[in-house]
Amino acid sequence: MDDKRRLILDQALALVDERGLAAMSMRAVAERVGLTSMALYPYVGGKDALLDGLVDLLHLELGRAGAGAWTAADLDWRKRLRALGRAVRALAHAHPSAFPLLLNRSAAGASASWLTAALRGILHDAGVRDAEVPRLARMICAFLLGYTTGEVTGGLPELLPAAPEDSAPGSEDPAAAHRTTEFDADLDDLVDLVANAVCPRVDDRG
Repeated sequence: MDDKRRLILDQALALVDERGLAAMSMRAVAERVGLTSMALYPYVGGKDALLDGLVDLLHLELGRAGAGAWTAADLDWRKRLRALGRAVRALAHAHPSAFPLLLNRSAAGASASWLTAALRGILHDAGVRDAEVPRLARMICAFLLGYTTGEVTGGLPELLPAAPEDSAPGSEDPAAAHRTTEFDADLDDLVDLVANAVCPRVDDRG
């Protein structure tokens, strides 16, 4: 990625992190990088192209976080699938305002295949039949993006009350702790789903 384009996208993502997606405009991003709005166009195109660039940037960040975590061929596929799921959730919490773009916009950049390629590699190494890999990859991708988007946007129902106001400083919100436990249990279910696609009688959470 061109250095100037990367600088612009980094600043656009920082702006969205700080002020929300609605606050992002060509003018606001241009002010952050010391350019005029028109000067951005050769690097990122218009606003739609800029949003596509943010999608590409998020995929790059996900791929960077997963280097070795779910791409190592000698690592058990179950561990790789869990690592991938947790990395997607961590990305959602790191960029809650921008993350829904991964669910709402088509990925078009060079890094856009990170998530699907990682899932396909994991499913292939698990022994899933080639004909079943695309369907399972779509299903798992839909869960990971849908769950985490709902979590960071408030679309998921609260299962437990928030921490009381007199909670000790630094104590974890019980609802957040419960959601982490729930997400890990869902990852176990995904592992079982994949294992059953390979052998219907397998029940191994490895």
